[in-house]
Amino acid sequence: MFIRYGKFNLIIFISMFFPLVSTGVFNVLIDPYNFFDTPIITKINHIKPEEKEVARISKAITVRKIKPKIVLLGTSRVETSLSAEHPAFKQSYLAYNLGFQAGNMYEIMRYFQHALAHQPDLKQVIIGLDFFSFNANFSNRDTFSESRLGTQFPWQDFVDFSLSFDALLASHKSFNASINNQQKEHIQEPLSRFKFWLTGFLDSEDLYKGYQFSEERLVNFKTIIDTCKKNNIEIIVFISPTHATHYEAISASGLWSTFEQWKREVVQITPVWDFSGYNSITTELIDDRMEYYIDNSHYSPKVGDLVLNRILSFQTEKVPRDFGVLVNQDNIESHLEQIRLDREVWREKHPEELNLVRKIKAKLDN
Repeated sequence: MFIRYGKFNLIIFISMFFPLVSTGVFNVLIDPYNFFDTPIITKINHIKPEEKEVARISKAITVRKIKPKIVLLGTSRVETSLSAEHPAFKQSYLAYNLGFQAGNMYEIMRYFQHALAHQPDLKQVIIGLDFFSFNANFSNRDTFSESRLGTQFPWQDFVDFSLSFDALLASHKSFNASINNQQKEHIQEPLSRFKFWLTGFLDSEDLYKGYQFSEERLVNFKTIIDTCKKNNIEIIVFISPTHATHYEAISASGLWSTFEQWKREVVQITPVWDFSGYNSITTELIDDRMEYYIDNSHYSPKVGDLVLNRILSFQTEKVPRDFGVLVNQDNIESHLEQIRLDREVWREKHPEELNLVRKIKAKLDN
């Protein structure tokens, strides 16, 4: 009787063990989240469509591995548009883009602390600020986890990425995309992209529809600045150059005065390069030939290079004179007034783009 049960238990063990091992081997080989540093093999795992969706995970791991001395912090606007290989960065210091989608200031602060924990000799921090990141209703994303930040090894991520069913699905997506050489598709027509993103910001409770300025998020930002000063880390802060229609969405949401007050609060903490407003870059016409904007929220890498040129004093002759103003407590009010004047000029000259925002807002309100 014992022998029969022993054989039965062995069969059960084998039937469970081999699928588990096979899953682990497949997930490590494909490495859909770029967690294990598996070598890239064309037609096998060279396309990883799910990696960007879990950037908070993959980037936390990368920081552990490469220990950069320069980090670029912010939301997807930084992630999409700023190059860590910009020639203005000192070649002796490794730079890394630590931006990720839909980050609030608490998450950004924690990733800064994570970078510092793994590189105590951090030299430079560049932060791209976004108004929505200071929204009290903008919560941490599902892929954010305190357990993977800091110096302890993230064992839970190791198990999840090697043995979980979600990782298996991601591996299949990566494998199929790599075999067929299929990159993730995006909406191509600019006007459609603008409508999609404007609707999202105007209609989302955790973006502009339910915006509540958070003093706590301001403290998170101040913590980064204070820590950099304490550790002699060069800190450069800028406000992202979203498209002019995006500022009209802020206004249509009844948040213009809050937007201005946010800037006042920021410059009380540190000077900031302001690329927002109505300048020669942000007022690009919406058409099929756009080179500065992907949508109303995200600017192109070409604009990202101009931002870095300005804030790093690199080939500034290539940067439009009206793009990027260093703002502090002394000039904030005159700066805000100039933006108001520029806004009135733009609204008068671009009624179609102004009406685009108004129509979207009116449709959402009905």
